[in-house]
Amino acid sequence: MNILNAFFSALGQIGDPKFRAVLLRGIGLTILFLVIACAGAIWLINGLSGREISLPFIGAVPWLNDVLNYSGILLVLILPVFLMVPVASAVTSIFLDEVAQAVEDKHFPTLPTARRIPVSEALLDSLSFLGVLVFANLLALILYAIFTPLAPFIFWAMNGFLLGREYFTLAAMRRVGRDGARKLRAKHATTIWVAGTLMAIPLSVPLINLVIPIIGAATFTHIYHALSDPKV
Repeated sequence: MNILNAFFSALGQIGDPKFRAVLLRGIGLTILFLVIACAGAIWLINGLSGREISLPFIGAVPWLNDVLNYSGILLVLILPVFLMVPVASAVTSIFLDEVAQAVEDKHFPTLPTARRIPVSEALLDSLSFLGVLVFANLLALILYAIFTPLAPFIFWAMNGFLLGREYFTLAAMRRVGRDGARKLRAKHATTIWVAGTLMAIPLSVPLINLVIPIIGAATFTHIYHALSDPKV
């Protein structure tokens, strides 16, 4: 299975109107969610600060308000960077069915109609995926602190595994169902992990990480069809 061929086939379709429509919606929703997250953080910090803070056995500690305010500024700067990858990836997974259909319409036009994934099911999968990504990246902060020089490789390997697992499953289950996708994923776990890692590397580049999830969704559609071929 040539992963690069799948990637360049997906990249060559970036001008497809269906791709552009999903891309614009995905970027818009990603930015909206990030703005909401930052606004929520500011609201929470404002609710905690602005009044005198007292600690048991110590009494009033006025400088804690300053700490909260400066922490709030730092949080608002860091939060979009930290959430960009999981939010952009999860948002794209909502539209993966449309991306996969666009790929199949162009490259596999003789295929029978795929099973349409209900919006409620896609939304539930995306929320679950977002939760897993955020939780895993929070845990990874410990590894980043312990193995600082290896932090980028840990980030790429971990997110590559999660992204590959999710995107391949979503692309495959349209054709073979959830159980069939799980079996095929287990059979080709290494290939899927490598492909996911190659997708995770550019995800660490600001702005480019808004586009990569769409390309990744298309790439994994090509990968699914290659791996489901009995000759592979």
